[in-house]
Amino acid sequence: MKLARVLLCICISLVACKRKQAAHTVGLALDVGGRGDQSFNDGALRGLEIMAAGQRYTTRGYEPLSDAEVAAALPADLRERGFPKLPIPPPLVLSGKAQEDYEPNLQLLVDQGSELVIAVGFMMEPATRAVAARNPNARFLLIDSPVLDAHGKPTVVPNVRALVFRENEGSFLAGVLAGKLTSGKLGFVGGMQLPLIRKFEAGFRAGVRAVNPGAEVLVAYTGTFDDEKKGVEVGQDLYGRGCDIVFEAAGLDGLGVIKAAQQAGRLVIGVDSDMAHVAPRNVLTSMVKHVDVAVYLAVKDVLEGKFSGGDVVMGLKEGGVGLSPVGDLVPKAQREAALAEVEKARAQIVSGSLGVPATMDELAKFAAARP
Repeated sequence: MKLARVLLCICISLVACKRKQAAHTVGLALDVGGRGDQSFNDGALRGLEIMAAGQRYTTRGYEPLSDAEVAAALPADLRERGFPKLPIPPPLVLSGKAQEDYEPNLQLLVDQGSELVIAVGFMMEPATRAVAARNPNARFLLIDSPVLDAHGKPTVVPNVRALVFRENEGSFLAGVLAGKLTSGKLGFVGGMQLPLIRKFEAGFRAGVRAVNPGAEVLVAYTGTFDDEKKGVEVGQDLYGRGCDIVFEAAGLDGLGVIKAAQQAGRLVIGVDSDMAHVAPRNVLTSMVKHVDVAVYLAVKDVLEGKFSGGDVVMGLKEGGVGLSPVGDLVPKAQREAALAEVEKARAQIVSGSLGVPATMDELAKFAAARP
């Protein structure tokens, strides 16, 4: 791979040789969606750059943020929790444009002296596994996938913390909300047809079924995570077929679905980060994954000497997933009734009295009515 293919997102120049960096340097490798997806990648960057380092990346490089600016950049549900700035220098951030970039990027961050290397996205699992094996003294945070052995089974690697979410639980709440608000037809747009994205679909469809078994859910996959135009095309098709609300879980393609919602004057549910600012008149809510919190806590653990490998699972009970605030895009009485159903479902899931399907097989067995 030529170095020219590596997009440098840091204010210093990296070279493919070992260099001593400032103490507590943290490196982060983005997947193909890259910086600016308003979703998964930007959530991880928020956790490292804004919450941990107290910095904002600009065309001029990193610039420090005041406490007020940090608070303003946080999602509404995190502003009261408090995330003290951590004593780390400006991060090292690389963005891969293809899967063959992932392993060289992760190795480069190790070679540059990163005390923690963060791999953003399940597609980086093979690269993380390989680089972690070659560098047993380096520490890694792998987001959205367990580490897999040679037979494809989850395993534990001492220097890798593998973070996964119960996306199906948060998606169930999105389905309950949409199911209570729809006139009868809803849509789901996924990126690639992979088990991870199927979790979003299964949870969403189960939530709809739980409160509105007569509603129809149209499902489409774009086949990518980095083609906004495909998102627009698929979104236009679903809205054209009568969907009044569409839930997208498609990375950068999801921005295209939101554009389609704007064009159609319909509602859309975002994913991973609160996407209301992208289209305030169209984004009903977002199914939030707190990748930002997980990244912040991993950096904090490294600094405090508490970092350990192994699996970490975050669902509704752990505060890892949920819905962003629902605005006034629907009439108040209808909105309040729908949110009451959402809170009922949340309580049942957290208590363990309601199990949410995570696969198509589990969805097929899911009862139309909740306990």
